[in-house]
Amino acid sequence: MAIIERTSAVPATVSGAGATALLTPTQSLGVFRRPVAATGWRAWVFTVDHKKIGIMYGFVAMFFFVVGGCEALLIRLQLAAPDNTVLSAGLYNEMFTMHATTMVFLFVMPMAAAFANYFLPLQVGARDVAFPRLNALSFWLFLFGGVFLNTSWFLGGAADGGWFMYSPNSSRLFSPSHGVDYWVLGLQIIGIASLVSAINLIVTVLNMRAPGMKLMNMPVFTWMVLVVQFLLLFALPVITVALFLLSFQRNFGAAFFDVGKGADPLLWQHLFWIFGHPEVYIIILPSFGIISEVLPTFSRKPLFGYKFVVFSGAAIGFVGWGVWAHHMFASGLGPVSVAVFSVATMLIAIPTGVKICNWTLTLWGGKLWFSTAMMFAIGVIVLFSIGGLSGVTHAVAPADTQQTDTYHIVGHFHYVIVGGAVMGLFSGFYYWWPKVFGKLLNERLGKWNFWLMFFGVNLTFAPMHILGMQGQPRRMVVWPEKLTGEGFFNLAFWNKIATLGSFTIALGVLLFLINVVYTAKKAGKAPLDPWDARTLEWMTASPPKEHNFDTIPTIHSLDEFFHRKYEEVDTDKGPRLVRVRSAEEVLAAEEAKADTHIHMPSPSYWPIVLALGLPIIAYGVIYNLLLSVVGAAVLLLGVFGWVLEPSVAEDSDYDPPAGGSETKELSSVG
Repeated sequence: MAIIERTSAVPATVSGAGATALLTPTQSLGVFRRPVAATGWRAWVFTVDHKKIGIMYGFVAMFFFVVGGCEALLIRLQLAAPDNTVLSAGLYNEMFTMHATTMVFLFVMPMAAAFANYFLPLQVGARDVAFPRLNALSFWLFLFGGVFLNTSWFLGGAADGGWFMYSPNSSRLFSPSHGVDYWVLGLQIIGIASLVSAINLIVTVLNMRAPGMKLMNMPVFTWMVLVVQFLLLFALPVITVALFLLSFQRNFGAAFFDVGKGADPLLWQHLFWIFGHPEVYIIILPSFGIISEVLPTFSRKPLFGYKFVVFSGAAIGFVGWGVWAHHMFASGLGPVSVAVFSVATMLIAIPTGVKICNWTLTLWGGKLWFSTAMMFAIGVIVLFSIGGLSGVTHAVAPADTQQTDTYHIVGHFHYVIVGGAVMGLFSGFYYWWPKVFGKLLNERLGKWNFWLMFFGVNLTFAPMHILGMQGQPRRMVVWPEKLTGEGFFNLAFWNKIATLGSFTIALGVLLFLINVVYTAKKAGKAPLDPWDARTLEWMTASPPKEHNFDTIPTIHSLDEFFHRKYEEVDTDKGPRLVRVRSAEEVLAAEEAKADTHIHMPSPSYWPIVLALGLPIIAYGVIYNLLLSVVGAAVLLLGVFGWVLEPSVAEDSDYDPPAGGSETKELSSVG
């Protein structure tokens, strides 16, 4: 059901075919009226525009990336020399716990959400997500949850039980501070943000695709994001249950994981890893989607085996539910369980290998353009393959038992997460930056950024495999110069190399940040289609207009934008693709038939109010339940304000010009 409402910031027109579509301002006439969001900070804080929300997701996630990186550098400084005292034992426990938590939940996942929020509606030809206010709510929940989680540093100490928070380490006996409580409640808030976003994006893909866009005409990035949202939809309730149980155990005397009271601490491990292993693919699949867009563009040929890439991504998401217990081979599961999960772990390598083969064959025979985005994409193939191969060895239970809780495991999953997910995200930065901001990141600085990160990853995490095989356990705060009198285990050299590598990665990230500032200040406007791209998001202005498309495009094939620029022509040497239109001509043809009415949502401040109630409730659970009552009141105020906020903001003194339309139509009540 469509809702007619006056919306948005500054009056603007979209002309074409003799018609004018008018975007009209709102007036704030009361607390339940739509807010004015004309310019400045209000245009961002009250926005429900998926593009602005995507940018805010990205900015906050990058901030937490820097925070998590600093935590990693402190860890590596502590381990750079024997018997070091950079960090105390307690602070070191907090540092590695919060480093992992920050990187997984506050950087990689929300940065993938930033790309998904910005580009998924554009790639499917929609003007916004299905539920715009829910989209804003998901961002503010993420922000408030991340801030709440990190206030623990200043209020008695952060969580110190490891990012997987095994029982009994998470009990009050072994972690008496409130750090674990902040961790539990903060992750619940962030999890609600992800769950809300997942539902929103699933509905957007299934219900709001442009006319003619079948599922098998969607870009691979959209496909991978869709698979991730289904993983989130089913995985997040599991970890939510686990966090709920742990919260009640710590704060209200329950005994869900207390073996002394007849409970089973392995229950936590099962609940956590049923979420935790799909989480690996929640992290990596958006990166796979990004490089599946980058590689064809810079190889000057279509993605090899599009359907195989799509279905292998779906297979990864499906099989990923059957491998969680390979994290628990050392916990005494029994030979039958170990055998089943060993086989499942081997099987999941097959769809991943299919992707590697398809990406490689996309490069084969292509006219390669080694842009920075392309180099990061190739880096993903190389580094993820290394991490994946070391991971497959963990399907062999005796080897896994030997390597469990050593730095061999740390090296493996960092190759996968940093070499796969993070490098893929950086590929996306360089590829889509001109679309988002209208400027090209500096390629020279970008290549330095790539090589420093590429060599830094190998310098940091390859030595960890050796350290692990030499017996260095993970989470150790100090190591002696020699572990035996004969000096058989000498850990000094490889720990120093790993520390050097971590600072090399940091230097690469610093160059990226410098590149961003340099580009913002110095770079000129980028061409409309700088890469000769293939997918629908490039068939818009750069940056895209608030309404994305002047007219919703009709889709005829995969890589619609590419086929509007190129046509197959018979020549003496056979059929050849010949460029017949520029990107500017394609865009002009769309603008010439612009819609009379533009369908867009209004700004709103109620998502912020609703989201603010949850951290207040969480502080109350930790310190005083009366504060939780206040938080619940704020939350209910947000809910009632959301419901009572009128869909139409009256604008009595507004007189639209002749031929115009004084309204925009909202396609969803979200």
